[in-house]
Amino acid sequence: MTIARIITGMAAFTLIADGAYAMNHSATEPAASASASASTWEPRNKVTLTHPGWSRDAVLYQINTRQFTPEGTFKAAQAQLPRIKALGVDILWLMPIHPIGEKNRKGTLGSPYSVRDYYAVNPEFGTEADFKAFVDAAHAQGFKVILDLVANHTAWDNALATKHPGWYERSWNGTPRPTPWWDWSDIIDLDWSKPGVREHVGGAMEKWVRDFGVDGYRADVAGYVPLDFWETMRTRLEAIRPIFMLGEMQQTASHFAAFDATYAWDWHNASKRVAKGEADATAFYGYYAENESLWPREAMRLTYIENHDSNAWEGTLAENYGPNLAAMTVLSFTGEGLPLVHNGMEACNQKRLEFFEKDPIDWKQGEGCDYGALLKDLIAFRKANPALANGQWGARMIKVETDKAAQLFAWVRQKDGNKVVALFNFTGATVTAKLADGLAAGSYKEFRTGADVAIRPGDTVTVPANGYRLLSTDGARGASPIMDK
Repeated sequence: MTIARIITGMAAFTLIADGAYAMNHSATEPAASASASASTWEPRNKVTLTHPGWSRDAVLYQINTRQFTPEGTFKAAQAQLPRIKALGVDILWLMPIHPIGEKNRKGTLGSPYSVRDYYAVNPEFGTEADFKAFVDAAHAQGFKVILDLVANHTAWDNALATKHPGWYERSWNGTPRPTPWWDWSDIIDLDWSKPGVREHVGGAMEKWVRDFGVDGYRADVAGYVPLDFWETMRTRLEAIRPIFMLGEMQQTASHFAAFDATYAWDWHNASKRVAKGEADATAFYGYYAENESLWPREAMRLTYIENHDSNAWEGTLAENYGPNLAAMTVLSFTGEGLPLVHNGMEACNQKRLEFFEKDPIDWKQGEGCDYGALLKDLIAFRKANPALANGQWGARMIKVETDKAAQLFAWVRQKDGNKVVALFNFTGATVTAKLADGLAAGSYKEFRTGADVAIRPGDTVTVPANGYRLLSTDGARGASPIMDK
């Protein structure tokens, strides 16, 4: 069909095949219109929550009370607080502390995520007084404490199932149902369209913060619970005290008014593929590109090497990372992200801990193991380098261009005069690469050794097999090979 152009005054109209008209505006517009347009297109930040100041450079430590000590109690865990403090972590995340359901229980002791009573403490771990003593002792030593909250579902024998059967979702035959598709036969799903459900769970959250001094929550399968509930609870809990919220979900909007931090599953999955040689270093590009372009600047994303799920169902540190464990851990602790130490990691735990049985960590594994020392040094390094801070407090990662992109993963983070250069080689052979520009140029100290290192534009750099190089203008010390000059 012929396209006709009709010129009328200052605007040009194009007649499209379906008869519609498209207008091409002239270069001049009324001043009032321009002013209104400027207001319309002004960027707006949708993040309304404020991170507690103590989360600025915080590192999380996850405690599975049942497996953390031979006794498996709050009192026994409390005795270990000075040791954890020496590691340098800040926020203690306790897996669910509540009584565990018996009906349809898995294993002998059941899953901590099958909650029989949100308002009580599991007698396996001790009493409410024991728990309060743990929290008080943790606070006295400078820790914050967050609890694992299981809002999506309860145990079959939670009293709510009898008192309020209408508060549960139903299967096709009218019976309470576990979460669809998953093999979670020991739990049944709450119906979050019921105001009573929200009030009951929300009331429990307020109790532990108000009466026991808890500093926030890690929300289990948070994405299966309506986001407006988490936003409501953020406001209500902050009326009591500043809190920190970690959500087991991967959703940008959850950071607007609910969660300080969420899971970086894409990072975790990429890290395992790269570590096993199933993908090269460029497999991280998609994650970091999306992290910078899509996610709020304030978002803290949990770049974890291991947690209770990965250890139990995916494999041990050795199984998942092999010879790349140290290098990948360094990336987890220095790249954009929120690091996590899972109980037993610092002792080089070599086994998959039982999930439904008593299976205490063998802390003797840590004797002669450098991994715990590496974690301690990395935490000190993070705190010594402001560019590595969490969320909006830290600096963006800027890719260092080299002629070996598939073999060498390299970046710079710099802010307020502090600069960190990181180079990673996840392959089984030494890599020597040429820098394409002067981004990484400068004078630095080597992580752990404190050796002086100078980089000039266009220099070549060498990183050993399954190794890393970590340099800073103002950082902590530790051991790495010396950079080519």
